[in-house]
Formats: sequence, structure tokens, C-alpha cells
Amino acid sequence: MSSLEPATLSISLEAFSERGGLSAPHKDGWGAAFYSGRDARRLRETGAASRSSGIRFLREQQYRSNLVLAHVRQATKGAVSLENTQPFARELGGRMHVFAHNGDLIGLEEATGPELGRIRPIGDTDSEHAFCILLARMEPLWAPGESPSLETRLDAITRFAALLRRFGPANFLYSDSEYLYVHGHERTQEASGRIEPPGLYSLCRTCPSKREGRNPRPIEGLTLGLTEARQRVTLVASVPLTAEAWEPVEEGEVLAIKGGRIMARTGAAEPRQERGFQPADA
Repeated sequence: MSSLEPATLSISLEAFSERGGLSAPHKDGWGAAFYSGRDARRLRETGAASRSSGIRFLREQQYRSNLVLAHVRQATKGAVSLENTQPFARELGGRMHVFAHNGDLIGLEEATGPELGRIRPIGDTDSEHAFCILLARMEPLWAPGESPSLETRLDAITRFAALLRRFGPANFLYSDSEYLYVHGHERTQEASGRIEPPGLYSLCRTCPSKREGRNPRPIEGLTLGLTEARQRVTLVASVPLTAEAWEPVEEGEVLAIKGGRIMARTGAAEPRQERGFQPADA
């Protein structure tokens, strides 16, 4: 979630967390990161979200944030352990960077080990290895006291995403506390059982004041506390969470989102890579 104004977001047991062990196989851990300025409050557990007291805690706390990443895990590589539980986080450039990935990147570690430099995985998943590669590539851009331009960041992230796609499904969410970056690729589709696009969907809402008598459509499993008279929210998820017109993130496309608005997009899969950086129209 990226929003213009901080919003309370709580995750309910009745729907979202059921995907963490009841209605879906993602029972091997869960985590959520709530940004507050340059830092992020992160809560992770190794058990199924559907049986978690930590989920109840999140519901009760109702943290206010304008940037939230959450993940439920189905372990395909690495032990069911805290160090392998997403989202992962590291400091770089005086701010917390957070990353979550969905997919199996077969052979990534063997092919890219020399790229890690000083940034090393704590656990043994391909997802965390991918995150460390990304940070190793981003580190030279974050000179002391300086923030790289959005175009510079997006160029590095887009090249990184192209690398991951060579090894398997590479859907990921990444934030440097200022922007939420979204890369869509492919995933196992529930209807066909085949691995194919889309890997992620997005939905942008502009929420009017409650005085106008209109409320945003409820989202099963998520409670968004939108108390501001003017609010804009962009949600990104593996599958649409409501009956609204969620837009698929194109295969290979990278979005940069800030304040609930898509600020820029970079080109989709290989045939369109020549597009490069393009400011968004809306």
C-alpha cells in the first residue's frame, strides 16, 4: 500500500491471513513492514498467519503509515525460520530498504555470487540473495548526504529485474522509504495452474470525504482507516482483492509509486525494453 496521507491498515484473520495456511498453501511464515519516515516497523513470524497471535496484535494496533509491505510465505527453498521470513530489510543511505519477492529463482545464487560484495544474506533463500544483489547495485548510487534521482534508481531496478527474470518468476515489491517499486512478471495462475503473466495487480483509489456520503468499497481481509478528507491510495497484490477494475502489472514492467500515485514506469519484457524511463501520465 502507498497512500498520500498516512492511513491505518489492519490485517484481519477472517480473510487475508487465511491465505497463510488455510485456503492457500502459504503457511510457512508471514511478515509486514509499516514505514514511518525513513525507518520501518517490521513484524515477522515463522508460523501460519491464519493461526497467529501476531495478526491479532496488528489488528489491535492499527498502525498509521503511508507505505506498507506484507508477505505470506510458501517455503520452496530454505528452512522455515525467521531469517528466511519476508519482508527482508537492510539500511542503506541512512534509510531502511525493504523487499519482498514471490517466485523461484533457480540457479540465481550460483550465477551471481560474486555480485554480493559486502552485503550478505542472513538466511538461505533465493529471495534474500536477490535482495542483496539489488542493494549491492544500489549502494554506489547512495553517496553520503545525497539521494539519487528517480530516473537513476529506476534504471538500476529495471536492470536488476531483467536479471531476475532469467532465473524464474520475479515478482517483487521494494521500497527505499521514499518510493514503492513494483515489478510484475508471472506466477502460477489459480484458474489454469500454469505459470504465466500477470504476476501482480494494482488498484488506485481517490477517496472522497465521508461528508459526501460515499465510502470506499471494503476489501476482504484488509481494513483501511481513511480519515483524511482527501486521500489517494494505490494497492498492489498478487491477485485482485475486490471486484473493482484492478490493472495487471505488465510482464517485466517496473512501477515507481509515491503518495498513492504511479510516478513513473519503465519498459516491460524484453521486446519493449527500448522504452526505457518514461514519466507516468497520471
